[in-house]
Amino acid sequence: QVQLAESGGGSVQVGGSLRLACAASGLTVTRIDMGWFRQAPGREREGVAEIDGWGKISYPESVKGRFTISKDNAMNTLYLQMMSLKPEDTAMYYCAALKIGAYRYWGQGTQVTVSS
Repeated sequence: QVQLAESGGGSVQVGGSLRLACAASGLTVTRIDMGWFRQAPGREREGVAEIDGWGKISYPESVKGRFTISKDNAMNTLYLQMMSLKPEDTAMYYCAALKIGAYRYWGQGTQVTVSS
């Protein structure tokens, strides 16, 4: 049974940093494509970082240069380091794992709130 559990969210001021973690069980994070997504109230879910099984990484322009996705083999955990946070980064953040061409496994989410 695959389980993903996010942690590390919280409230920060503009310009602050947070590191989100996604602890995985039932799968090996280094072998599959994984990603971080966010959804703010009234808005569609959007991807903010993806890393495939080969380590190839992609970010949308909105977070490029501020967010860093990484995997920890020993901890079987996916991370998202977020820096220079802006109010528009406020959202619920989710990690997800890809299977057969779609993100089929999702965590419960962790809230990030950025205040000015």
